[in-house]
This record gives sequence, C-alpha cells and structure tokens, in this order.
Amino acid sequence: MYCNQCEQTSKGLACTVVGVCGKKPGAAALQDLILHSLQGLSKYAQAARSQGIEISQEINQFTMEALFTTLTNVNFDPESLKDYIHQAVKYQNDLQQAGAKMDEPVLKITGQTTEELVEEGERAGYLVDLTQPEDIRSLQEILVHGLKGVAAYAHHAEVLGKTDERIYAFAHEALAVINDRSKDLNFWLDMVLKCGEINLITIELLDAANTGAYGHPVPTSVPLGHKKGKAILVSGHDLHDLKGLLEVTQGTGINIYTHGEMLPAHGYPELKKYPHLVGHYGTAWQNQRREFPEFPGPILMTTNCIQEPKETYKENIFTTGPVAWPGVTHLPNGQWEWLIEKAMAMPGFVDDVEAGSVMVGFGHHTVIGIADTVIEAVKSGDIRHFLLVGGCDGAKPGRSYYTEIVDQAPNDTVVLTLGCGKYRFFDHNLGQIGEIPRLLDCGQCNDAFSAVKIALALADAFECSVNDLPLSLVLSWYEQKAVSILLSLLHLGIKDIRLGPTLPAFISPGVLNVLVENFGIKPITTAEQDLKAILQ
Repeated sequence: MYCNQCEQTSKGLACTVVGVCGKKPGAAALQDLILHSLQGLSKYAQAARSQGIEISQEINQFTMEALFTTLTNVNFDPESLKDYIHQAVKYQNDLQQAGAKMDEPVLKITGQTTEELVEEGERAGYLVDLTQPEDIRSLQEILVHGLKGVAAYAHHAEVLGKTDERIYAFAHEALAVINDRSKDLNFWLDMVLKCGEINLITIELLDAANTGAYGHPVPTSVPLGHKKGKAILVSGHDLHDLKGLLEVTQGTGINIYTHGEMLPAHGYPELKKYPHLVGHYGTAWQNQRREFPEFPGPILMTTNCIQEPKETYKENIFTTGPVAWPGVTHLPNGQWEWLIEKAMAMPGFVDDVEAGSVMVGFGHHTVIGIADTVIEAVKSGDIRHFLLVGGCDGAKPGRSYYTEIVDQAPNDTVVLTLGCGKYRFFDHNLGQIGEIPRLLDCGQCNDAFSAVKIALALADAFECSVNDLPLSLVLSWYEQKAVSILLSLLHLGIKDIRLGPTLPAFISPGVLNVLVENFGIKPITTAEQDLKAILQ
C-alpha cells in the first residue's frame, strides 16, 4: 500500500499500512488496479481516436466515474471496486474489437475474484513509478491527483446531461502517458497546467449544469435547528440526488436536512421551493462520526466524503452513486424506497428547536449583480480588501488558522468562501459594509467557478488583472478536487496564493521551488503574520 493523495497522509509522507481515512490495504490495492486498468483503457482510447474510431460516451463517462471512485473518501467497498476493474477490462476489449490497434503493451488483468484482483493490485502497485527522478515523479503525481478532481466535477456535470469531449480526450491522453520515461520535466509541467485548463472547462460546465437545472442561487437564510417530525439527512455534494429525494418525499411528512457540502443547496430556487427542505444539520465531513449518531433518521451519502460508520448508526446510513462502504446498503440512483421506509421507522425529531441560521446563495450571479455597489464601496474606501478563504476542511491540527484569519480580518474587508473549509467560521456574524455582508458563501467546492468568475468580473470592472485586485486567496486543501482547483488557478496565472494547513506530500522540493518562483505560492504562517502581509 502506498497512498499520499490527501492532506492527512501518515507522517506527512504516505499511508503504507492502513489509510488514515480508514482505507484498508485490500481496497488500496484494488484502487491501484483501477488506475492501471484505466491506463490500459486510455491507451486503447488514444489509439482509437488517432485511427478515427469513435469513443462511446459510455466509455468516456465510465472513465470519469471510475477515476472518481479512487478519490479520497468515496469508495472503500472491495466488491464494488472489483466491478469497476472488470468493466475497464471489458471496455479495453470492446475497443480492440472495434479495430483499435497499438504496439504498446498494457497491464494484463486476469483476476476474477476480489481476492485474485487484490493480489494483482498488490503486484502492480502505485500507478506512478516511484523510481523516476523526483521532480518528474512529483509532477506525475500532481497530474494523477488533479485528474481525479476533474473526474469528480465531470461526473456531477454528466448526471445533469452536460459533457465535453475535451475533458475525456485529455483524461485519456494524460493517463496513457504516465510513466513515459521519454518525456522531460517541461513536458510534465505543461501537462499539469493543461490539467488546470481542462479543470476550468469542467467546473464551468458544472456551473452551467447546476444553474441550468436549479436556477442561480439567491441569498437565503438557512435554519440550523430542527422541526418536529420524521427526518432524512443528505450529505455529500450531489444536488441531483437531493432533488430526486425531495420530489418523492413530498407529502410524506418527512423533513429533509442537508449536511456538509450540501448546505449551499438551500440557495437554489428549484430546490428551496420544497417546503420540507427545512434546514441544515451538523458541520463538515470529518465530524460525521460524532454528528450522525445523534440524527434521528437515516442518512444518505452522495459522492464524497464518507468515513467508516460507527456501529451506532451503520444500519441507518445509505450510499448511492459512486460511494460505497462494506456492509452499508447501497441504493441504485433514484431508488429511495428503503431510505424512506427507514425514515418512517425511525423516531425523527420530537420537538422544534431554534438554533440560529446562516446565509448562503452568494454565487457569481448574485455578486456580479451588485457589482456597482461593490465597486463604489472599494473606490470610497469602505472595502479595503477581499479575502477568499475556502477549500477543504479536515481533522488535522492547524486548521484553526482559517477561523483566526477570518475573525481577525478588519471590518473593512470582505470574506468570500466556498467548500467545507467554511465550517471553521460559517456561523460567525461578521456584520455588513453598507448593504454588503462581510461573509459571502459562494457555495460548494463544486461551485469554484463562481469564485473564479467573480474575480474575473472584478478585474474587468477595475480594468486590471486579477493579481492587481485588492484580493488575496487563502486556501485549505484536503483531497484531490482541491488539487485540480489549484491547477486551474495556476493556469489562469493567479499568484501569491497562500496554501495550508500543510503542503502536499507529493510536491517535491524542486517542484515547490518552481511554484514559488513562478506563481508565488506561499505556505500559511500565522493569521496575524499573513493578515499583516496581505493588508500592508
């Protein structure tokens, strides 16, 4: 086992015995074998494209979903992972039969049982060859992790009918070329930045998918308490699953609550119109083992991030889509009957409790809609600086920095946020500057395009580059979607990003030096020091 893809990786190097996330060695071996099987599929897809053979949308979308299953805290179920490997091998054979020809060998996978595939995965090992020169290996790891982030965003767009051939073609190209020792450092640098460009295309596609399906988010107050009655909790990121569940639970007396990254769902007109979407429960993903046992209804995990369920609530949690955990009931997409039956059998909340509220719904459409007011506030000196404080949350010490930098930010600053990193301060009352709230929640990590679009719109309004705006990016990372977002920011040429709480284990000193010299990447220090440097 060798896994270093998340911020909490063991000793800041890699998990080699068992994952800090709960991933067992067998699941790790199967995820490695998924990547090898996808590399083989990608080589055939590359050959097919070059020979004028059409790649089916089924293969394209499978590539994204299979990649997504290897992202942190998505799929830990060996039986489910086995099926992805077999499907990848089947698609390789399909492309061969369609006439795709190539001389380059691919890893031959022959195992049928889970145990046989685990053994093959252990022999195949980590996709990136660790014996390569350190900086080249590092860039290849960044590329693979960035691809996983792209796959997650692409999958969310696909379920809403939005696709783009450029995404699939690049994913196949990048996977096919991993470990090609004929490529030099500049080639891999270009590929990493190309991944950022493709991710930008992907998150723009996802933004169009979400706003096309559910409308543009609008400022909305979300209750943090609960109402008397039966209840279902929805966690993860998938708005499509939430919409389907809201539709089938109308009139049942079941109230729906969001958890984690589902909080921004309350701002979408086509979701907030359901009166039984009543509020938000809990905080970020890493607190679920403390929060889920107290919820008096079933829990639906859509996409990441799932942790190993405690026995106290294991029979109450359900997964769907690419998410899976051994022994947890998996519901085929849109088939919520067992979930609803469980909700009706559980007690639900026995009283009404008020616990305050938070505001969501400050996507690009809303913020750009008040651009004149914002610009005037900057010109008058009422707004001195914007801080984008966003990204992933996590359990590792050091993340209190993000609470501190927001709480210590002067009253003439505005904080934009997105992702689950917001839970370090999401319920803090920062007040307003005129009619502008000082804390603007732009949405999920899936809504990263909103933050990009706001920054580009402000730069256009002030007739300057994003780097010349009174705007500083202070980002927290945990998993691979954050990697892909960082690559998109680098592709856009955005500089002086502060990154924490620690730097990724897969970034070598040489690659870090390139990022520092060319993009001014900075590790976070203390809130006091960083605010002083930002505002000087």
